[in-house]
Amino acid sequence: MWTRRQLIDGIRWRTRTGAPWREVPERYGLWDRAHGLFRRWQRDGTWVRIVTQLQSEADEMGLITWDVNVDSTVCRAHQHAAGAAKRGISGRNRPAGSPSSRPTTGSVGPGAGWPRRSTWRSSRGRSRCRW
Repeated sequence: MWTRRQLIDGIRWRTRTGAPWREVPERYGLWDRAHGLFRRWQRDGTWVRIVTQLQSEADEMGLITWDVNVDSTVCRAHQHAAGAAKRGISGRNRPAGSPSSRPTTGSVGPGAGWPRRSTWRSSRGRSRCRW
């Protein structure tokens, strides 16, 4: 039989180290018992009450300064933020008769100049997905 204190120490060890639950040392009890206690207290709000009580006691003794520090080095843009579309008509939505923004070459005829970058216009009527 494991004492509650051992299980709480196991929870503290796991939280401090960031190790998986299965690696909690046996001196703290069975890992599934510690995990069960952790989840039970998480669901019923025990952890929130403990932290709130400890913070209020420390605040009364003047041990906590409530300064806020925002460090912009940890702020990151969303992964799709880098490739935002430009304002105006983009090359993909340009009507067929409008001039291209690509440089032209002196050659004329089919296949002259740059190769086609996309087959979008030629495959417009067909679906590529076969569900």
